[in-house]
Amino acid sequence: MAFTKSTLILTIVCFFLIQELKINAENQPIMVAEEKYDCWGRCNNRCKGPSLPKDCLNHCLFCCDWYKCVPPGTAGKNREACPDYAEHPDYCGKPLCP
Repeated sequence: MAFTKSTLILTIVCFFLIQELKINAENQPIMVAEEKYDCWGRCNNRCKGPSLPKDCLNHCLFCCDWYKCVPPGTAGKNREACPDYAEHPDYCGKPLCP
């Protein structure tokens, strides 16, 4: 049975691909499904108290979508629970995320 040059190259490439898949399978899955984060429910709870609930909700939803984190409690409290969320500034340098 005669092997051509292209058959040999294809065999070698397939071998390396199979080895790479085995290595990835031992460490972790190649693709991980992203978890759903309930931004709407968490932001509704977060924005119950402020005097401008629509603004609070818009900012909260933006920040939640970006950082996948909403601190517990009402707006302005427990910011340390989500450090990146707490440090996101608006155009004036104030915290954007409620």
